[in-house]
Amino acid sequence: MDKAPQSLLKRGSHHPISNKYRSRADCVTLARMTHTEKSHPSKERTLIIIKPDGVQRGLVGEIIKRYENVGLKMVGMKMLVPDPAHVEAHYTLDPEWRRVTGEKTIKGYKDKGLTPPSEDPMEITAKILGNLKKYLSSGPVIAMVWQGAHAVKIVRKITGGTEPLTSDVGTIRGDYVLDSYQMSDPDDRAVRNLIHASGSVDEANAEIKHWFKPEEMTNYRMIHEEILYDVNLDGILE
Repeated sequence: MDKAPQSLLKRGSHHPISNKYRSRADCVTLARMTHTEKSHPSKERTLIIIKPDGVQRGLVGEIIKRYENVGLKMVGMKMLVPDPAHVEAHYTLDPEWRRVTGEKTIKGYKDKGLTPPSEDPMEITAKILGNLKKYLSSGPVIAMVWQGAHAVKIVRKITGGTEPLTSDVGTIRGDYVLDSYQMSDPDDRAVRNLIHASGSVDEANAEIKHWFKPEEMTNYRMIHEEILYDVNLDGILE
C-alpha cells in the first residue's frame, strides 16, 4: 500500500488526504490528531477584566504586557462601562457563589483573629456584591479573552492574590497596588485590585460567554506559537 506523504499528516496541516492514501490507520491517526488539536492545553481560554482603577491609573498597557510576555495570546478585547445588573450576573453565574464567598470571607476574618461583621454567609455576600457592583460600574473596564497553555492558572499566578497587600512581589497586584481589606472594610467598599481573572476553566468558559459574543473573538495564529508548542522546533535553522 502507498504510504501517505508526511506533509499531509503533519500536525496542523490543512491539506486533505486523497482516497489513494486514506487507509483505516490513516483515518484513526487523523482522528486522533484532530482530537489533540481541539483538546490541546494551548487552546485553553480565560477571561480578564481590567477594572476601573486599572484603566484610570494608566496600567492597561503594562497589564497586557505581563500576559503577552509569558506567551499568552489575546483573542478578544473591548472597552465598556458595565451596568450593575451585568456585574451581578457575572458574579452569580455560579449559583453557589453567594454561599461559598460568604463562608470563605467569614473564615478569612477568623483566620486573621478578626470578628466578621456577620456569621451569616448570605448577609456577608450581599454586602460584598453591592460593593462590587458599585466598583465595576463606576467607569470603563477592559474585558479581554486570553488563550494559551494553562491560561487560567498562568493568569492567576501572574495576577496575584485577591488582596494586594498580601500578594507576592512580582505579581501585578503585588507590584502596582497598595490596597488592603484593612482599608477597604472600614470604608465599606470593594478592595481595589486592578483585575478580575477567572478562577477555573469552567468558570472561564461561563464568564467568556457572559461578556463576549462568539463573533467578538478572533481565531488566528501567532508566529511565536511555533516556538512554544511545536514538537520539534522545525524550521529554525536556514
